[in-house]
Amino acid sequence: KTCLSIIPHKKFTFGKIWLHAAHFEVRQRNLTAARKLLGQCIGLTGKENVFKGYLELELQLGEIDRCRAIYNKYLEAMPFNCHTWKAFAQLENNLGETGRARAILDLAVMQPSLDMPELLWKSYIDFEISEGEADKVRQLYERLLDRTSHVKVWISYGQFEASELGAGIIQARAIFEKGYQNLREQQLKEERLMILEAWRDAEASASCNDMSDEDKEVRGVGNVALVEAKLPKKIKMRRMAKDETGNDIGWEEYYDYHFPDDEKKIVGLKLLENAMKWKSAMTGSGGDSAANTGDDNSSQADNLPPGFFDNDPSTGASAVLGKRDSAEIDLDDDL
Repeated sequence: KTCLSIIPHKKFTFGKIWLHAAHFEVRQRNLTAARKLLGQCIGLTGKENVFKGYLELELQLGEIDRCRAIYNKYLEAMPFNCHTWKAFAQLENNLGETGRARAILDLAVMQPSLDMPELLWKSYIDFEISEGEADKVRQLYERLLDRTSHVKVWISYGQFEASELGAGIIQARAIFEKGYQNLREQQLKEERLMILEAWRDAEASASCNDMSDEDKEVRGVGNVALVEAKLPKKIKMRRMAKDETGNDIGWEEYYDYHFPDDEKKIVGLKLLENAMKWKSAMTGSGGDSAANTGDDNSSQADNLPPGFFDNDPSTGASAVLGKRDSAEIDLDDDL
């Protein structure tokens, strides 16, 4: 009591002092005094470790209603705390109060500010999956995608549809395709590769599942080739690196991805491929190859941009490819 009276609690305090004092009262079998101390601390300081200690005490005593009251005070003081929302919902779920648990999670995800929203959304989705509520899971994914278009959300959604609780690979394919197009519009190459790899795994799993003919007709069969046709080519490139002041410090290599279905083709890459083919033909056949490449060159020229062979640098090859000393393109094998 002397220690608690000396500490200026409005300026700073120590949760452990309150907890030790309350535990002392418990050992004296004076629960009323222990609860009074912990309640006083919560009202005065709102220390998080005291909230947790108070909940642990009442849970050991089996006082569920008191636990609910403490959780309400806890969340009034810290509505952003996702771990607390999750623990409260878990308590109700363990008690068989499914409706209460769902209501708590639904209220939690509607909070304007959360410290770990991904944890809370995952907990809510996992809860509905454990309850076998496929439609509610889909509704949650759609609500989440209204807030964020993160690649992991699309992947998780597609994997759910491909699971036993989901609708099957046909619906999963539609989700993966929609997510891929969304990421494509945002020009996110790494993320597009991630969703394609997850999509390919889902198709592979669906193609080897031991299903009846009826299930195959309803849920569909995987098609890995459909995804492999979308996989990008990995391109190793070089660029001039710069320091913090903007000065050139030398060449550096980096990788880029070229997707087959991109609208904007890499003209420089196509030109380099044609040049390599022409060089290979010249090396293999000698001078006769040069005389036999006229038709091929004319057909290749038809595919080049207008004015590609002009002398005007604003419309010629340099305008399309840029200067060679700014970047070089090397070819790598397909992923």
